[in-house]
Amino acid sequence: MSDTVVGANPDPHASGDDPNRRDFIHIAAGAAAVGAVVGLAWPLIDQMNPAGDTLALSSIEVDLSKVVQGQQIVVKWRGKPLFVRYRTPKEIAEAVAGDHADLRDPQTDEARHKPGKPEWLILVGVCTHLGCVPNFGLGEYGGWLCPCHGSVYDTSGRIRKGPAPKNLAVPTYNFVSDTKIKVG
Repeated sequence: MSDTVVGANPDPHASGDDPNRRDFIHIAAGAAAVGAVVGLAWPLIDQMNPAGDTLALSSIEVDLSKVVQGQQIVVKWRGKPLFVRYRTPKEIAEAVAGDHADLRDPQTDEARHKPGKPEWLILVGVCTHLGCVPNFGLGEYGGWLCPCHGSVYDTSGRIRKGPAPKNLAVPTYNFVSDTKIKVG
């Protein structure tokens, strides 16, 4: 008599127990799982990249040719207002006269503009107290007044009165030409 069990299939490939097929199914399932994880993780990782519109604002060029003496233009830079002021000789004289005043954040007017260009004052237009946007020409020192809590800045953007702890910030900028600056 033979040792074969009745109903048993002597061919291992016919029963579906092929080790090559089983390995393929495991590899395919693992690859599908990895693909699913990558597909789910990609949007989370991609959202951490800076938006295209903010990359363009990390540095900007500002044309000064249309700004007249005594005028201020405001441009958006890094999501904040940037004051570009073409100061009059009177404003410059008032700022220089304030160099020796008792200042909370001492800084000379000369340190707040580029050498040889005292008429151009470039400032980040955000109050250093709580981040409001100051208005020009309303303060008692001829400069800016923050409408939120009354911080007063002079014609050089230095804090003179009120709760603000520091002067209006001067960003990093360079003159590309006589009529154009690059900020950032």
